[in-house]
Amino acid sequence: MTALSPHLKQASPVVVDHGLGSELYDVDGRRYLDFTAGIGVVSTGHCHPRVVAAAQEQVGSLIHGQYTTVMHRPLLELTERLASVLPPHLNSLFFANSGSEAVEAALRLARQATGRPNVVVFHGGFHGRTVATATMTTSGTRFSAGFSPLMSGVHVAPFPTAYRYGWSQEEATAFALRELDYLFATVTAPGETAAFIVEPVLGEGGYVPGNTEFFAGLRERADRHGILLVMDEIQTGFGRTGRYFGHQHFDVEPDVITMAKGIASGFPLSGIAAREELMAQAWPGSQGGTYGANAVSCAAAVATLQVIAEEGLVDNAAERGAQLLQGARAAATADAGHSPIGDVRGLGLMVGSEFTTADGAPDPDRAKAALTAAAEKGLLLLTCGAHMNVVRMIPPLVVSATEVDEALAIWSEVLAEL
Repeated sequence: MTALSPHLKQASPVVVDHGLGSELYDVDGRRYLDFTAGIGVVSTGHCHPRVVAAAQEQVGSLIHGQYTTVMHRPLLELTERLASVLPPHLNSLFFANSGSEAVEAALRLARQATGRPNVVVFHGGFHGRTVATATMTTSGTRFSAGFSPLMSGVHVAPFPTAYRYGWSQEEATAFALRELDYLFATVTAPGETAAFIVEPVLGEGGYVPGNTEFFAGLRERADRHGILLVMDEIQTGFGRTGRYFGHQHFDVEPDVITMAKGIASGFPLSGIAAREELMAQAWPGSQGGTYGANAVSCAAAVATLQVIAEEGLVDNAAERGAQLLQGARAAATADAGHSPIGDVRGLGLMVGSEFTTADGAPDPDRAKAALTAAAEKGLLLLTCGAHMNVVRMIPPLVVSATEVDEALAIWSEVLAEL
């Protein structure tokens, strides 16, 4: 008898029968509000009719046309459509399957284009589980422990996580940039540094947004030293933050972005976007993959982009995100003297509530209890953060104001009981 690995732990006991929009239904017909969205993947909600129709039609004509062997129409249409949402200077694309592959492609491009061996990542970032991307991941040792030695050439600088330091955002940002300069002086010389690789909002690291001053500091140093700025938009892309891409909140121009998750509403697809002249510096044979730009995934992505545009989902993410953040903060402070939550933060439809003890220490046990209680009441959530003490809300972009209110009412009940 076969079974799943015992290390594939589910956040809830739910066995899903079907889903629609922001809702999932289990095999007994019970309804749940899904504020996990497949970890930010089902951007247009579960089984959006237009995405379903596009995928069904494509399955009937071509399932797989390997894109370094032949070209197919969904890929050409997707490439054309992405021009309307990507920053104009990022006009060259490479497609793969997973977020990890996209980050590795960006890493490979940066090293080949600059001829430099090192990269700088930022504390709390998550970039994947392969050897290279796990080396670059510092959101928790669970992603990199047990299979050393890891990849060389990766160095870590602070991210301006003000709450963790107990400082203002300005103090945390000044500290992070000072420490980056100290890293240049002591660990990796600027002339040996190929790229900064950074998330606009820490995802697995606890839903911590960056800020304009921090990213301006990275951009200035990148320009001064010939370093590439790679923005990991895998969780923040395609409307999640209330802009098409998270970095657009911070008035910064990246050299490369990585993308995945919400691009195809649940079908596996990822990629990188860069300036054409930069992408041309990749070495021959360094970009490819059997399943990259799968025809069905590309068709679903084209439909996803159409739905996002025509249904105004980026604006909806901004509006519902503001509603969700305000409501989560109100719930956390309803009983300020006994609140188990030390901080509520986020951007767009990425909202995190950090559980702490009375003395400010991480409280993962209570976060897990809140997750379980919410699921029992019909609301599916996830945890994140180095200590898994941050409960995150990440609903589909189609979530309605009524559904946000319903989720917040359940969340308030959970906190009151805790």
